[in-house]
Amino acid sequence: MSVMDIIKSFREQPCPCGRVHDTAVRDVRIGSGLVHEVGSILRESGFSNNILLVADKDTLKASEGIVESLCGFNVEYKIYDEIRVAEMSHVDELCDMIRGRDISVLSVGTGSVNDPCRLAAARENKMLCIFGTAPSMDGFASYSSPIVDGYFKASYPAKSPEVIIGDTRILAKSPVYLKAAGFGDMIAKYVGLIDWQISALVSGEYYCDRIAALTREGVDSLMEMADRVKLDDEETAGMIFESLLMTGLGMSFSQNSRPASGSEHIVAHLIECFELIEGKTPNYHGEDVGVCTLEVLKLYNALAERESIEAVSPALDWDHIYEVFGPMADDVRKLNTPKTVTDEVDPGVLMESWGKIRDIIHSVPSYEECLEKMKIAGCKLTLEDIGKSRELFDKCMQYSPYMRYRLTLLRLLDMILI
Repeated sequence: MSVMDIIKSFREQPCPCGRVHDTAVRDVRIGSGLVHEVGSILRESGFSNNILLVADKDTLKASEGIVESLCGFNVEYKIYDEIRVAEMSHVDELCDMIRGRDISVLSVGTGSVNDPCRLAAARENKMLCIFGTAPSMDGFASYSSPIVDGYFKASYPAKSPEVIIGDTRILAKSPVYLKAAGFGDMIAKYVGLIDWQISALVSGEYYCDRIAALTREGVDSLMEMADRVKLDDEETAGMIFESLLMTGLGMSFSQNSRPASGSEHIVAHLIECFELIEGKTPNYHGEDVGVCTLEVLKLYNALAERESIEAVSPALDWDHIYEVFGPMADDVRKLNTPKTVTDEVDPGVLMESWGKIRDIIHSVPSYEECLEKMKIAGCKLTLEDIGKSRELFDKCMQYSPYMRYRLTLLRLLDMILI
């Protein structure tokens, strides 16, 4: 089933979860040489004759021919030297460029190039096309944008693009380290699905089996392609891009990032925040997320070995927690005031649910299985590989659950007597 067929089935078939699932995505094109057809695709999709093309120098260079394809459009450019981290200043800058104008946005790149465009286009109600240049992350169809404001990284409700284009020739030639980063970002979905199911079980959070199954299908299919990730092969590149889009569509249909990220992403985000405070340039998103996924899976697998637990209401030293976050303290305080995410979790329910929680953990590939596949795909595997100290990582494992109003198994550790 193609990506467009999946979108059609979600739109037309009633979902057992009771919600209506839709997405802003109206056209997905994946094929060889599509860089030369971007202009005609935009015209077919009803984009404005005025286009703001946003890229960085590397993604624009990789997309040779895209400028020529826009012949007949009035094109303006915002070309960054590099965007490793998407910041609110980027969003504000783009909003200023498109506000009050008849103009559409063409984002050329992946990840940190797309995220400011997604949020700016949402705030100014402009049509958006994403032309992906590397299979390095899964957020092409996402409704949210992870943005750093000050030093604090949060996910903001944004918009899913109307059009997504993947030229398999360009995707296949993207650097191996970006392909491996995309693989690491995808393996993280296993932790995200664990956390989402556990939260639904113990807190009653909304959960959709159909969306979860879509995400699971995408990551499972990519796992089977681990030995092909590093190839300069258009067919493989297209298949990987489709797998990435499937998990992105899960986020789009649910209109949040729940189906695709859990505690592993939050840990990686806090690492990034602490590095920004120190003036360091963070790694590529998927590199850190992949290693955090392995570490979290190792912990979750160990917890699943326990046949039963004792649980209590958490007693936390919030003053100390806020002190740890330093300049991010006000943002964290807002997320945990007047209540925090575990307030309505009954310790008795948590204990009674432990058997099912163990089954949920065991329902995804183990730490060892994911480690082996990531090794084959050429991913970074250890804290040393991503240049992180054990001290920093342990600090982020302990405190990251407080920087999101999101229930995860890592957050529930405050209630479990170890």
